[in-house]
Amino acid sequence: MKLWDAKFKKELDKEAEIFTSSLAVDKQLARDDVVGSIAHIKMLAKCKIIKGKEAKKIVSGLKEIGRELEKGKFLFKDDEDIHTAIERSLTERIGPLGEKLHTGRSRNDQIALDERLYTKDRIKGIVSQITEFQRAILRVAKKHQNVIMPGYTHLQHSQPVLFSHWLLAYLEMLERDKQRFNESYARVDVSPLGAAAGVGTSLPIDRKFTAKILGFTRVAENSIDAVSDRDFLLEVASASGILMMHLS
Repeated sequence: MKLWDAKFKKELDKEAEIFTSSLAVDKQLARDDVVGSIAHIKMLAKCKIIKGKEAKKIVSGLKEIGRELEKGKFLFKDDEDIHTAIERSLTERIGPLGEKLHTGRSRNDQIALDERLYTKDRIKGIVSQITEFQRAILRVAKKHQNVIMPGYTHLQHSQPVLFSHWLLAYLEMLERDKQRFNESYARVDVSPLGAAAGVGTSLPIDRKFTAKILGFTRVAENSIDAVSDRDFLLEVASASGILMMHLS
């Protein structure tokens, strides 16, 4: 499914089509896209923008897609991105009703939402793994409290140092890494849904409702900022780079 098919008189060059498709990269956002879409549909029904029966049918179709994604059985075609892939599959399953999935929403706030959901989940996983590693370091340090090893200066033996003391240096580094990830998490934990293409929507949506369903602490204050900036990704990438430096 491609949103721009009707805009061209001639078929798009295959290489240009491949170049403009993001599906190869954003497939990993599929689960988050489905979760976000389900929350969006529930909100539309709550606000009486779509009928309750319509919402149930759409949610049922999305859950079916979600199960196929989990099992690796979802069929990707020549879709432009993960959003169009899921919407295309949904309309194939439930008919034109599936097109209501996009009511009051743009791919702009949709991708921003997917990225934030994905990043929040990854931060939780990283922090959990760091904590496990710290516990392992503590166990080894306690076991070898009296082991002495050579300290090095300019690649030469210099002063004796306890092996446990050397290990605990990494414990401190990793603690700062955890702090960086936790601090960045607070800035990722903002729902952009409802910002649409950057100026919101005239439909009577409930942004706080979707934010609560999706586990966000708050909603974005400015719709343009919500969909145009990716500083939160750079912040997490920076924390990841520092973590890898400590682990190298």
